[in-house]
Amino acid sequence: MPLPRVAVLDDYQDCARASGPWKRLDGRIDLEIFTDHLVDDDALVARLEPFDVGVAMRERTPFGRARLERLPKLRLLITTGMGNAAIDLAAARELGVIVSGTGMAMEATPELTWGLILALTRHISEEDRNIRAGGSAKVR
Repeated sequence: MPLPRVAVLDDYQDCARASGPWKRLDGRIDLEIFTDHLVDDDALVARLEPFDVGVAMRERTPFGRARLERLPKLRLLITTGMGNAAIDLAAARELGVIVSGTGMAMEATPELTWGLILALTRHISEEDRNIRAGGSAKVR
């Protein structure tokens, strides 16, 4: 019996392999991680046709009714986090696609917000560019 095929989509940071318990699934699934993003619907559907499971990185790839209808083999759609506005849950339910979410770190948004505030007030992006261009940081 062939192993269930699992596609992780839009992993542009190439972090999914380190984030999930994939080792526990060795020999039980056929995992493929895609680090690029496909905008063209036909290309995306062609990529996903052989897969039983899709893992969506947040809202990067939408799964509306029309797209889900074109993926009859898809049985499970997992999203990082517990909510994903880009998945048509009613259509998934009607088509027999189970939608599930992962846990998430609640502190990530406030930490990122403070990081961005600090980066803006301390001109971190500008100073990084200056140093990489061979200059030096400007004291402000």
